Amino acid sequence: MSWRKETRRAERGYHHGNLKEALLQAALGLIAEKGAAGFTFADAARMAGVSPAAPYRHFRDREELLSSIAQRGFEQFEALLTQAWDDGRPDTVTAFERVGKAYLAFARNEPAFYSAMFESGLPVDANPTLMAASERAFGIIRAAAERLAALAPPGTPRPPAMMMALHIWSMSHGVASLFGRGDAARRKLPMSAEDLLEAEVLIYLRGLGFPTDRRPAAADQKPSGPPPVPPAGPWGTPK
Repeated sequence: MSWRKETRRAERGYHHGNLKEALLQAALGLIAEKGAAGFTFADAARMAGVSPAAPYRHFRDREELLSSIAQRGFEQFEALLTQAWDDGRPDTVTAFERVGKAYLAFARNEPAFYSAMFESGLPVDANPTLMAASERAFGIIRAAAERLAALAPPGTPRPPAMMMALHIWSMSHGVASLFGRGDAARRKLPMSAEDLLEAEVLIYLRGLGFPTDRRPAAADQKPSGPPPVPPAGPWGTPK
């Protein structure tokens, strides 16, 4: 995808009604070329074809511009992960594999958004709107982890879903950043980034004692009554 092409279109069609969008597209183009830390507020204005003072009509500073880009990225990320998860259909393991592939696809296909979201150093907790968008996206991974945790066989200590979500997110992010993006995938691998992530997650789940086949076990069905209380174990109280 060429953000520069989109930016040029924004410049040709610039008027007061689309200044904000022109600046966002300009900043995305600069991030794609130079990284999230590689441009200034003035650079974005120049790329959008407006005066250095024009961006202040919509953004307090460069950080607010970056936050708007990151928020939009998280919203698109959430939509992609939600579609991939599809409420765990047809079974939890298959659906979760789709989530991993969607994660890698977003990192590969939307590098500018990905960089603004995860590599810009933005203080996410200082921006409630950005934080909420980030949490909604992570919520898909946590929902999948909760369903995965429910697959623990009887008598197997069930790890907290939040811990599982953080572990699996870290795996996905590591593979995406190291091997799934065009600017970092320089090492030749004997498998694709998608296959690498799938193997990593399956090894992780098997290490916890979880079944990883595609046959929907009893625990993979929606219970008709109250869920059983898992036994106490070294993982602590399930979340």
